[in-house]
Amino acid sequence: MSGAANGRFLYFAFGSNLLKERLQLANPSAIFCTIGRLKDYKLNFGQWEKHGENNWHGGVATVEFCPGAEVWGVIWTLSNDNITSLDKQEGVALGIYSPLEVSVETDEGTMLCRTYQMNNFHASLPSPQYKQVLCLGAEQNGLPAEYLKSLKVILTNNYSGPSILDQLKTVLK
Repeated sequence: MSGAANGRFLYFAFGSNLLKERLQLANPSAIFCTIGRLKDYKLNFGQWEKHGENNWHGGVATVEFCPGAEVWGVIWTLSNDNITSLDKQEGVALGIYSPLEVSVETDEGTMLCRTYQMNNFHASLPSPQYKQVLCLGAEQNGLPAEYLKSLKVILTNNYSGPSILDQLKTVLK
């Protein structure tokens, strides 16, 4: 098993934090490590409250145990100082997500990583903006073409108002 050292930890991102610019909004120490797959989990979209509101105006990504499935994502190394900001971004104190330690398969071997799983899950379609950030992050980091195709066909809720994507557009130019 590989792991981070020197005051850093490994984080497996599979949602909007696939995109470096999104992750670095609150976690500037994030550095790309590699891509990998989480076996026996599937990607799902939802909200932690049945009629909850969030900055993305729709469902957000979570992983759900599912034997035989797999979720591709990016492994980032972050400064241990960013555990607090990452937990805050994921709503840990509010009970939205719980940290989860997972073994992620990579070309360099299995890596033990921190990731997050939604609590009190209620299925909900993502906004087009959230889906766009997911696909941009997958492309940016070279996730497998077949996986990217599966992301591009995800249905959305057709929300057309402002979102976090508006903040990201200024750094993506």
